[in-house]
Amino acid sequence: MSAALAAFLRDQGIRDERVLAAVAQVPRAWFVPEDLRDRADDDRPLPIGHGQTISQPFVVAYMTERLRLTGPERVLEVGTGSGYQTALLALLAGEVYSIEIIPELAERAREVLLGRLGLANVRLRTGDGARGWPEEAPFDRVIVTAAAEQVPPALLDQLAPGGRMLLPVGPSSEAQVLRQLDRGRDGATIETGLLGVRFVPLTHA
Repeated sequence: MSAALAAFLRDQGIRDERVLAAVAQVPRAWFVPEDLRDRADDDRPLPIGHGQTISQPFVVAYMTERLRLTGPERVLEVGTGSGYQTALLALLAGEVYSIEIIPELAERAREVLLGRLGLANVRLRTGDGARGWPEEAPFDRVIVTAAAEQVPPALLDQLAPGGRMLLPVGPSSEAQVLRQLDRGRDGATIETGLLGVRFVPLTHA
């Protein structure tokens, strides 16, 4: 089924062959509740408990493609959630550091990512993702999978020169805008709005 999902995403405009190959390789059904596994490859978000969702496959693939991963990057992910996005990143980057604030989701993701998939380049932490992972900074890429009302300053501080951050920005009660922040070698940041999205709010400890 994952190969069919990759083919669908190609038809929807995803062009990065490495991203499509990762989608084909990772079974999305492993990351959704058992009673929803027959809908795992639907192009829609699905509930995973605790008021959270696994994002729509197109949005996951689009955000992953926009990261422009080539292989060696160190990536910070804020909002492990189901772990599906984390798994894709692990196949595309050198190291992935992922933070989840809800302990039950963090443990479930750990079981799939480290146990079932055996991903050796993933490090997981339970805590407030808006604070980032300062002792491992800087990161070449930062991806946030929950909506912040503004860009968390700690995350921007942990983005390396030449790095890129993707995150949805806007009130949780309204549609948000997926934003791309590119930090130049001189430290200046250019921000670009990409598309309208709807994410659960970024939760703080």
